[in-house]
Amino acid sequence: MRGNGIIFPLMETVWIQEEQIGYAASLLQRGELVAFPTETVYGLGVSLSQPDAIPKVYQVKGRPSDNPLIAHISSPAQLTQLTTKLPPQKLIDAFWPGPLTLVLPKHPALPPLVTSHLPTIAVRLPSHPTARHLIDLVGSPLLAPSANLSGRPSATSASHVWDDFAGKIAAIVDGGDSPLGLESTVLLLAPKPTILRPGTITKEALEEVLQEPVAYADPKTAEPLSPGMRYRHYAPKAKVTWFSEEAPFLAYLEQSRSRLRMTLETPQPETLYADLRLADTNGLEEVVLYCSYELTQNVAFMNRLAKIAPEGV
Repeated sequence: MRGNGIIFPLMETVWIQEEQIGYAASLLQRGELVAFPTETVYGLGVSLSQPDAIPKVYQVKGRPSDNPLIAHISSPAQLTQLTTKLPPQKLIDAFWPGPLTLVLPKHPALPPLVTSHLPTIAVRLPSHPTARHLIDLVGSPLLAPSANLSGRPSATSASHVWDDFAGKIAAIVDGGDSPLGLESTVLLLAPKPTILRPGTITKEALEEVLQEPVAYADPKTAEPLSPGMRYRHYAPKAKVTWFSEEAPFLAYLEQSRSRLRMTLETPQPETLYADLRLADTNGLEEVVLYCSYELTQNVAFMNRLAKIAPEGV
């Protein structure tokens, strides 16, 4: 099996339930890759205590080496392993555990490979109890991108991970479907609060807690300090076409009846990736979405859709 020109021998991938999570932790402690659930999407984890195993994450995913990973922790106490500058306590109190990733100055003791040679590290404390339990058992933070082949839709169930990585990683921890279904909000704190990647925690919610303005990063000029900033992401094999007005949407459907496609008249952010994966599983040519005005105001959803299909109709 090949990835980025590298041959991977087939291995047994173990499907693990919650009651077997101790085995998953032991695999991570030995430098193996294990996929695990979070409330956003599934992550492909490697232990911070096994830095020599980090390149395997990039190789298996086909991920560019300059695309940084997120460190997942189970307690704010683990922040001191990752950074010398702690985030404001009011952010921790308001949003952790939860879908907020904070970009902080990296601890000088961290190997460059941990942060893709960047001066910062992205850190998150997930709310999914299985994720936190696993991190506790491993005894160190887990570095993890989303558990999908690079550029493809993120995995929101263990079966999605199996489709992409069976035979390539040691284990998949089944924690059910990810309830939020979109990646976390990523916030850079210095020099001024800036959202690098929108998520379910909104700009307005952050401003209310911080009591100061929060900006959005310009993806064309901002340094890629977090995942999802530089490369095309989330795209299925099927063509994706989306409309923000109903009349053109209906006209398009009428004019192209012969296509084998999925039509989503009321797409839901939490099932977007699952829908796109289902289209590929069924061999469909196209996914057509109608985005209501309300949905076009969902910054996180539209951010993902713009990366999948940059030009709507």
